[in-house]
Amino acid sequence: MVQPPDFINSTKPQHVCKLRKAIYGLRQAPRAWYIELRTFLLAAGFINSKCDASLFISHRPGHTLYLLVYVDDIIVTGSSDSQVRDFITTLAHRFSLKDLGQLSFFLGVEAHSSPRGLYLSQRQYIHDLLVKTNMLEAKLVSTPLSLTKSLKLNDGGAPTDATQYRQVVDSLQYLSLTRPNVSFTVNKLSQFIHRPTTNHWNAVKRVLRYLRGTLDFGL
Repeated sequence: MVQPPDFINSTKPQHVCKLRKAIYGLRQAPRAWYIELRTFLLAAGFINSKCDASLFISHRPGHTLYLLVYVDDIIVTGSSDSQVRDFITTLAHRFSLKDLGQLSFFLGVEAHSSPRGLYLSQRQYIHDLLVKTNMLEAKLVSTPLSLTKSLKLNDGGAPTDATQYRQVVDSLQYLSLTRPNVSFTVNKLSQFIHRPTTNHWNAVKRVLRYLRGTLDFGL
């Protein structure tokens, strides 16, 4: 181990610094922040979900609160708007935060509230992916997977750029949040990431062509 730049003690070159408090930006900072927030929420009557460590739930007579945390982004919702506002105020007294109001965008997912409920989509996420892959003007197709051609590992096709293939397939996997209609196809394409061919890459581009024509689909 070495001493940090500009903080080298010439008389004790073998000594190292002891971290007393995690500072934002250090590798251990997110965990320190999560522990601090979790301790506060548990003391406030929340329970930590066993299915997802980032989800906290508070059941009180007459209302329920849900809090979802991702690093320093937090979503708070519940059965009562007044209780949600009261808790945000309580949270603000303990931590420095900025209330961004009604949820509209979170981790690539767009949220639109209406009298009918909450509509979730990844329109902008898909648009950015199409731009990145130069598929924004591609010809549209009606299905994400060909109904006549089957995909095989050893299909005789020429090798393709494996790095690009993996990057795009990884990006498509995130669409399963709001686009379950492409989940089967993406799962199929994931089976060839170790040795993709041009045929597999063409199948990936077909998914992108399908997404271009269904940008507004969601849940």
